[in-house]
Amino acid sequence: MNVSLIVFILLRLLISEPKPLVFEKQLIAMESAESVGVFDVNGDGKPDLVSGSYWYEGPEFTKRHLIGQVKRVSEYFDDFSTIPMDVNGDGNMDYVTGGWFGKTLFWVENPGNNGEWQPHEIANTGNVETTRAWDVDGDGQLDIVPNTPNQPLAYYSLKRGDGGKGTGSFEKYPVTEKHGHGLGFGDINGDGRGDFIIPEGWLEAPEDLKNGKWQLHEAFQLGGASVPILVVDVNKNGLNDLIVGQGHDYGLHWYEQKRNGADISFTQHPIDPYQSQYHTMEWADLDNDGKMELITGKRYRAHNGNDPGANDHLGLYYFKWNGESFSKNIISYGPFGEGKGAGLYFSVEDLNGDGMLDIVVAGKDGLAVFHNKGSK
Repeated sequence: MNVSLIVFILLRLLISEPKPLVFEKQLIAMESAESVGVFDVNGDGKPDLVSGSYWYEGPEFTKRHLIGQVKRVSEYFDDFSTIPMDVNGDGNMDYVTGGWFGKTLFWVENPGNNGEWQPHEIANTGNVETTRAWDVDGDGQLDIVPNTPNQPLAYYSLKRGDGGKGTGSFEKYPVTEKHGHGLGFGDINGDGRGDFIIPEGWLEAPEDLKNGKWQLHEAFQLGGASVPILVVDVNKNGLNDLIVGQGHDYGLHWYEQKRNGADISFTQHPIDPYQSQYHTMEWADLDNDGKMELITGKRYRAHNGNDPGANDHLGLYYFKWNGESFSKNIISYGPFGEGKGAGLYFSVEDLNGDGMLDIVVAGKDGLAVFHNKGSK
């Protein structure tokens, strides 16, 4: 082998194999709520953590304050998302959540002091698997979309008054009569409007969102899919693809969009078929290289230990696209008490202003922050 070839191979390895990121774990609490949000609760300009019955004061997160008692059913706290939103326009950040057992979508009011927060019903939706927020109508404001398996799909827009401030009430917009476990949102056909992705196919947005009909294209069957299903252009060919985890089984895949004229189809590719309960995920630039990474992990005891792979080790990972496939990087891995899962709803935010995104994860295996220390 000549010297030039050796140099070429070494350069290729150096370019294609970036150093993995280092994360420092901070255990916040051993509460078993499965959702955590990040926002400034007390107006001091520092991000706080909000999870279950408590909020944890930043930047240390060692001092906690009671929000209020969350309904407990079996192993679950009936609180399956933490979406920051100033719902009533008073300048204090509230949050939106929903519960499987209470069958209700509601917002929780930040009182602006250390008093208990009051829940307010938005709608009786049926069982809420979890909830996400997307700008469905393109007005620059987030809308609330609960995943309600075997129930109708609808989104809820916050009514706004003077200056765009929230009024404390929402307007409901129906999408389809029934959908399954899993939900995503993004522009599939490139018409500039966001479409919904449900396990049974993708729902094409009408030109008139308020009065038009969403059209189902049965291009795939995704099973008990993750929430969210990510809609991203994985291979940078100008077409949005899907990234889908299996929330209650083994499997993590990406679905490559293919075009044949006006016909849209999807081809499945594996990312990680060997881990189970990939129930939630995020898409963010963790290493500041201008490219997004997939962040996800196992939901611990999603069905109280009755899912396939429920007793496997816990893990939290980021996957980096290398131009051909995803490479897996471990943030945390091990048995209960050592490894950490991703719960139902986690947050990716720069907690200390150092320019690096940190990861905050809740779950029945506790609440923890993984501080991003960059590559070393």
